[in-house]
Formats: sequence, C-alpha cells, structure tokens
Amino acid sequence: MAIQQFLLPDAGEGLTEAEILTWHVAPGDTVTVNQVIVEIETAKAAVELPCPYAGVVTELLVEPGVTVAVGVPIISIETGSPASGSPAPAAPAAAASTGKIGEEMPGGRIATLVGYGPRSGAAVRRARTTPAPAVPTPAAEVPDLPPTPQPVAAPAAAAPAAPVAAPAAAAPAAPAPDAPARGQVAAAAAGPRTVPLAKPPVRALARSLGVDLAALAGSGPDGVITRDDVRTASAAPVPEPATAAVAPGAPALERRVPVKGVRRATAAAMVASAFTAPHVTEFLTVDVTPMMELRARLKAHPDFAGLRLTPLTFAAKAVCLAAARTPDVNARYDADTQEIVYFSQVNLGIAAATPRGLMVPNVRGAQALSLAELAAALGELTTTAREGRTPPAAMTGGTFTITNVGVFGVDTGTPIINPGESAILALGAIKPAPWVVDGELAVRTVCQLALSFDHRVVDGQQGSRFLADVGALLADPGLAMTY
Repeated sequence: MAIQQFLLPDAGEGLTEAEILTWHVAPGDTVTVNQVIVEIETAKAAVELPCPYAGVVTELLVEPGVTVAVGVPIISIETGSPASGSPAPAAPAAAASTGKIGEEMPGGRIATLVGYGPRSGAAVRRARTTPAPAVPTPAAEVPDLPPTPQPVAAPAAAAPAAPVAAPAAAAPAAPAPDAPARGQVAAAAAGPRTVPLAKPPVRALARSLGVDLAALAGSGPDGVITRDDVRTASAAPVPEPATAAVAPGAPALERRVPVKGVRRATAAAMVASAFTAPHVTEFLTVDVTPMMELRARLKAHPDFAGLRLTPLTFAAKAVCLAAARTPDVNARYDADTQEIVYFSQVNLGIAAATPRGLMVPNVRGAQALSLAELAAALGELTTTAREGRTPPAAMTGGTFTITNVGVFGVDTGTPIINPGESAILALGAIKPAPWVVDGELAVRTVCQLALSFDHRVVDGQQGSRFLADVGALLADPGLAMTY
C-alpha cells in the first residue's frame, strides 16, 4: 500500500491560495479517480476539485474554513499495491506540466486543473515530534536575551549531545513532569506559532467548545491532540479578564468576519480602480415604454419560447450596438505602455450578487449574438453565478460591464469601473412615472441609466454619445434597424 497526498492545485489565473469550503469525503471513504472530493473558494470563485487517485481516504489534512497556499497537502489517500515487480506509482507531476484537464499525465496521473503542482516554498505541516519539557529556574535571574532558536534534532545514529546549561528561568524551581498531563496547557514558545496536530473531528469539537488547540499539549501518539484533551481543557476554569467588554448576558455589540476569497479580491479590485482610473459618471432617464411593449410581443413569439427575456437582455443588445459606434468604451488604458488597447469583440460582463460576494462573469463575443442568443447566454450566466458554479476563466477578459441595480428597486447609482475596462453601465429600476408626451402629461414606463467611464480613455463627448445611443435604442428599439 502507498499513501498519496493530494496537493492544493492552482485553480487557474495564477492564484496562490484558496479556502477549503466543504469536504465531500471523510476518512475511511473509498474514492475513485476524478470523483469530486472537496469544494474550495479562490479569489475568483468556488471550484470543485476532482480526486487524482483511487483508494481509501486516510486523513483530511485541512479543515473547512482554513485558507491554504497552492502546493500544500490537503488530503491523504491510501492507494492499492503496485503490481509485482513494477515500480511504485510516481508522485504527482510538478507545476511544469502543461497537460489539459482529464488527460493522463506522466506516471499515470490524471490532470485535474491547469497549473497543478507544488508551489516553491509552500508551507508544510509541522514535524510530528514531541518537544522536551523546559527546565524551570528562578525568575530573578532571567537576563534580557533575544528568543533562543529552536534546536535541530540530531540523526538517529548520532551520539546523544552533552547537556547544555539552562539559562536563568522565570518561575520558582519545581520538578518537571515526565510528560504533559492530558489537557495540560502548553507554555508559549519563543519560536513561530505552529499548526497543532489534531484530526478534523477534534478540531470541530474544539471550535464548538471554544478551546484554542494551539494552547494544548496533545496526549496522543506523537503529540496528537485527542478529544479527551479538548474536553479536559474546556472544563478548566477560565480566568476573568481585567475589564469585561460586554456585561454578562448582554448581547454582543459587534461581529467580526474575516474578509477573504471573492469578497477580498473584489475589495482590492474596487480600491485599485477607484483610485487609479479618473471616474466620470453621467445619468440619463429614458422612457422605455416601447421596449417593454416589444418585450411583451416577443415573449409570445416561438423563437423566444422558454427564454427569460428581461430588460437586461435589451440593455445588453443596446450596449453592443452602441459600442460599435463608440469603440472607446470597449477599450482599456495600459498604464505600463501608455497606450489605449481597443478590443475587437465585446466580452460583456454582468455583475451578479452572490452569497460569496460580487462576481462579474462575462459573455464572450456578445456583439455577434442575436437578441434570443443573448437572452439564453445571460440566463445561463446569472444562474450559474448565483449557484456559485462560475469557473474562474469565465470571470476574466471582460471588456464592458453592466450592473443591474434595478432588480433591487434602486433607481440609479455611480458604479465603479471593473479593472481592465474603461466603462460600466448601471441599469436602474423600471417603473411607472409621469412623463410629458407631445406636450401632454402621461404615465409612462421609465428607467434611469448611469454610465461611469475612465476619462483617460473616454472623453465627455464620447461618453455622452454612447449613453445617448443606449437610451435611444431602449426608447425606440426600431432604431436598431439603422445601426
């Protein structure tokens, strides 16, 4: 039998870390090649990882909620014995491999994700060694010294080293125990904080009881923390803080949630965009009554049967048509080369609110799609995003973005440009409002549009013309015949 460790792969786009969301297997489960075993969240999206080995799960090395670097082992799998006389299976290929997903790699491994392989200098698990107990000495003799480096373990065959005189210590002398008692709190080491050794169920128990595993000395083999260690530590009296932040029984006044994954990437991107691209935002209120009337007729047409024909579909089509007349909105500013890069096609991004944060997947080549094809593509795109199944590749390469704030009942806003683009359109709520038609006051269906653009790329005249074109197409869809 051989134990194989599955290293966290690069899920694409050069991402360096990911958070473990959900394990779909447990120790003792039998797994097959390409079976989905875990769901992770990168800075781009949630991704399901298939297993590259067939065998039995021996250990889950990372618990849900923990963020780990690419190349770090996350699961151990016991594979079958190699055939008689044949060499053992090779370890997973390094990152230099360029195999495609599903292809067999050197050594018989099935490629799972592009860029799979260990990262140079990635973090590793702590060696399973039990540290020798410290020798306490009187506190009065402690000098101001820098932290003492941790000793390096000698090879097994080497002779035992001579004892080193202990420096003055911090407490009255007391006999040191032969081994730490079960559940005993370990002294804080001067070296870096290490990852405590404990099985996933024990970690879950510690979380539920509020026990810090890093403060325990495990009583199991090789210092592994057991359930009894956690239960004993949870039963120990906890010292009261000097000043209580919240009175006993009173509700907490705040709640802190770590910013990570998609939300952290979005926050960084928005800050970079807001303080790099000089934003200009223009607004336009449009009478979209003709568009809504056309939508009602098309929904009854056989070509649109089964399609979700929304106002967003008409806005997407209008953007593609208007961008052909004002290509500057479908471009980006390259600060490194001081050039404006014009794109030959419209990769239309749609900002979608999901439980994991804002995602902007895009429809590639949207300018070449008919209204019905756009409706189908947008329906699939938004559904996939809200279910958290958008692949990272679908959220790269966008050239223009639409954010539909109207679905929340919001009239308008000042959207922030998606990094790598030069403009973004906000589509507001569509609702009845008083409107002047041929000099008479009437109730019409209106919508507010807001266009933010990068003034390094798009001048006021170009931005105004583009926004006016989009508004005209929504107010009179027949104008599309003239474009």
